[in-house]
Amino acid sequence: MAAVGACCLRLSAEGGPRARELLAAIDSFLLDCDGVVWNGERAVSGAAELLSRLQALGKRLYLVSNNGSRSGAGLLDKCGRLGLQLRPQQLFSSARCSALYLRRARPGGRVYVLGSPGLCAELREAGLRVLGGGEEEEEEPGPEVHAVLVGYDEHFSFARLAKACGYLRDPSCLFLATDPDPWHPQGGGRVIPGTGSLTAAVEVASGRKAEVIGKPSRFMFDCIASEAGDGAVDPTRALMIGDRLETDILFGANCGMRTVLALTGVSSLEEAQANMASELPHCRRMVPDFYVDSIADFLPLLKD
Repeated sequence: MAAVGACCLRLSAEGGPRARELLAAIDSFLLDCDGVVWNGERAVSGAAELLSRLQALGKRLYLVSNNGSRSGAGLLDKCGRLGLQLRPQQLFSSARCSALYLRRARPGGRVYVLGSPGLCAELREAGLRVLGGGEEEEEEPGPEVHAVLVGYDEHFSFARLAKACGYLRDPSCLFLATDPDPWHPQGGGRVIPGTGSLTAAVEVASGRKAEVIGKPSRFMFDCIASEAGDGAVDPTRALMIGDRLETDILFGANCGMRTVLALTGVSSLEEAQANMASELPHCRRMVPDFYVDSIADFLPLLKD
């Protein structure tokens, strides 16, 4: 492994025994989805083989996604379409984790959703009563709600913003966001606003601060640990692989895991190096321990 600096080393077969020993010491692999395992409707080359190989070696494997627009069933269906053999228990999206959070905090409560039908379906599956989340809504506020949840909403509007702020005037109403992602790449250099942009509008208009469920919050890791059983997922023996420094890599650091930046998505190696040169502690926490051109680089390291 050739060093780029104080950390952020290239993880490759050329690293020899040291790289293989690292992976042998990892029991749990956490992978982001968009930009790591797939891009749009195409799996990253080698993704299916890598996931199959890790499971054959007895490794714990989890996909952790900030994309809260799909229900759990929708996410599982996408994995199947892309040839990824995974069980529902291995998939942790910000939609699933938001539902888990609200089921504990407001069991059976009403939730006003700025988000997709998939997110609403996940909440209903958890026994919550959902308002909003559709293309058309009534102008007047509905019944009392116990939480406002902001997700990715293609139909975000002034009317929805006003309604969310009306509910949030009640200090007992929870204010949550599925994820902090400010934008998403659309190819050709184009981007579209993400949940973080919509959440910022609600925060400014309501004068309140949202609690973020998805990465870099460690709540996603707590959900995995709860599902697997206490102590089953040891963060010191876990590896977080992601493509976005401010979410995936910071999430890994927040949870005490080693981290790998995959250069098939949002963040670049140059951005990681800039963070490494920074004197700001927050930036330093967004420096990955390792980087790979793509997750296919793991395959030679896992061969017998």
